[in-house]
Amino acid sequence: MAQRVPDGPEDLQSPAPAEGGYLDQIQDGLQQVAHAHGRVRELLGAVLAISKELELDSVLRTINETARQLAQARYAALGVLDDAGEFTELITSGFGRDQFAALGDRLPHGTGLLGELVRDPHPLRVDHVAEHPHAVGFPAGHPAMTNLLGVPIRVRDKLYGTLYLADRKSGEPFTDDDENIVVALAGAAGVAIENARLYDQLRHATEDFQRRLLPRMPRREDLELEARYQPSTEAPRIGGDWYDLVRLPGRVPCLMVGDVMGHGLEAATVMSQISNMLRVIAFEEEEPPSRILRRLDEVLHELHGGPMATVIIARLEPSAHGKRLHWSSAGHLPPLLVTPDHRARYLETDTGLPLGVDPVMERVDHTELLPPGSTLLLHTDGLVEHPRRSIDEGMADATGIAAVRASAPLPELCDALLAHGHYAFHDDVALLAARLAP
Repeated sequence: MAQRVPDGPEDLQSPAPAEGGYLDQIQDGLQQVAHAHGRVRELLGAVLAISKELELDSVLRTINETARQLAQARYAALGVLDDAGEFTELITSGFGRDQFAALGDRLPHGTGLLGELVRDPHPLRVDHVAEHPHAVGFPAGHPAMTNLLGVPIRVRDKLYGTLYLADRKSGEPFTDDDENIVVALAGAAGVAIENARLYDQLRHATEDFQRRLLPRMPRREDLELEARYQPSTEAPRIGGDWYDLVRLPGRVPCLMVGDVMGHGLEAATVMSQISNMLRVIAFEEEEPPSRILRRLDEVLHELHGGPMATVIIARLEPSAHGKRLHWSSAGHLPPLLVTPDHRARYLETDTGLPLGVDPVMERVDHTELLPPGSTLLLHTDGLVEHPRRSIDEGMADATGIAAVRASAPLPELCDALLAHGHYAFHDDVALLAARLAP
């Protein structure tokens, strides 16, 4: 076939418009690919943000906020449903959150537009909310909505809740792309919610198991006793922290607190072994606390290879005025003494080395006179340790709280010490408190 030769300049310029249009198409295509790639990256980031949370409330709030950001919506709400399909909770974020909070505890009844997604759990897009036949039932003061995107959230194929997004920041209706990306997020949200539920079940089972290993405090006329166990909030795990009280011959109370190195079932097993051995040794051998600790260390070394643990043994012996505290420590924190005049101090002494280091080393005994009405606190290091502060700062905080609450009921004092860390601890906490009669 013959090739046509251009007749003039016009023919030489004629391909330019077509070529320019082709380049524009390529550029538009690349922009769409880049946009799609960017949204996928945003989706992956959102999924990672959700997956990092383990507390159910945090998971739900993260889902709600990340969905709003992904769809660039001004307002988002996540409704949690019960087995009957009724709303039990509504979590909101973005524009309108303050207005909704002002509505109080009023939840959607499920008869209007929000209930549409419950009745037919498939993605729902409404370009003009005011024109939708089910756009009724909004209470006075509810944020005005122009357009809406709703998707169901399922957990194990069961409808758990519904996610609503309203009003894109651009003012345009939600698109197919918005719907697809929010549906994908809802799928990841269902997995995250299930993980949070399993985490909560595991945590409660772990706490229950741990507390069953610890004794109940007996009632005494001359001594008020309180004990607390707070597991680490980092992860549901069995720990080696424990407390105990043994009544020695002569009705002398012997308080014991310990912390086995490590976590898990092995630490809990060693903890149980140590506490049981210590009960027998402390009762049968009427020896000073230092000798009891040394004997315990020897037995553990012979039978179990010398596991590492810190322990403090404190006896409250009769005295002419109050009680005499007689104690010995194997690498454990010192006792915290709180007197009725609102003074508190740790009884700083040589704490010695933990069990499992040198079974034949000599342990040291210490004594302190306790006035009537005094409170003695023994605890593990989880109460005062934190990655962002020194243990000295933690002990100073505990001293200050104990001094302020010196005359408060003993349960209140114990709760105040735990509440200071907002019940968020990086390690387990065992706390044993004893208050002498006035």
